Amino acid sequence: MTDKLIKSVSTDGKFRAYVIDATDTIAEAQKRHDTWTNSTAALGRTMIGSILVATSTIKEDEVLTTRVVGNGPAGAIVVDADAQGNVKGYIQNPHVSLPLNDKHHIDVRGAVGTQGTLSVTKDLHLKEPFTGQTPIVSGEIGDDFAYYMAKSEQIPSAVGVSVFVHPNETVGVAGGFLIQTLPGATDDDITKIEDNLKTVPNISELMNEGLSSEEILNKLMHGIEMKILDTMDIRFKCDCSKEKFSKSLATLSDDELQAMIDENHGAEAVCKFCNNKYQFSEQELATIIADKK
Repeated sequence: MTDKLIKSVSTDGKFRAYVIDATDTIAEAQKRHDTWTNSTAALGRTMIGSILVATSTIKEDEVLTTRVVGNGPAGAIVVDADAQGNVKGYIQNPHVSLPLNDKHHIDVRGAVGTQGTLSVTKDLHLKEPFTGQTPIVSGEIGDDFAYYMAKSEQIPSAVGVSVFVHPNETVGVAGGFLIQTLPGATDDDITKIEDNLKTVPNISELMNEGLSSEEILNKLMHGIEMKILDTMDIRFKCDCSKEKFSKSLATLSDDELQAMIDENHGAEAVCKFCNNKYQFSEQELATIIADKK
């Protein structure tokens, strides 16, 4: 199964709506980082939210980086996403498992915390990247992305992100939605959307019931005629390589590199985003030192 994101707009031009099924993508992140329930949900929700923001606000060759830094035990969450559906991410503490919250759901707020910041940096290929930062308003991630969209992007939005995790720590389903209010929407129009959102169950519940992304879109936008503009693939993808790590090692001093040769007889580089490991032999480290000279 390939993860998909559908983009749609209301026929009257008042709303834009995206719905995403990211189950395989978040499952891949869970396996790579060996995350436990709360960390899986927190990282997964941030990855889903980042894809939704990236595909709705940046161009194909641009990259968006989300950083969620709260006061909870999960620590910092960092995610890179682009407009082509590629995403990667990691969480500072992958092994957070807490009791269910009072709604009998995964306690993401307890893992993330309620104080801190959500920042979004966009590499728009200008001299300096653009960064927008807003305070964490709930710790549930979806509400925090919605607050960011309203304050930093000046686009009133509703954001829902959801990850269902099995007792054995594997990901069951993962998905989300983004609804943006466009110029021309009246208070009555917005109220109609708000009423829909009050009655629609959690996205993961709908996905567990077998509803497709199109069926979920119809529930979210009930009473509003929508037109699907595009369907795109979503995937976990990291662009790390041994060559990139070689360039990073070249930024170290000769003494530091020589110490790796003398003391460890080589070096191992580990990518934070995907946990891929790259080995450098004594000879390869010696070559890096020689090339610097």
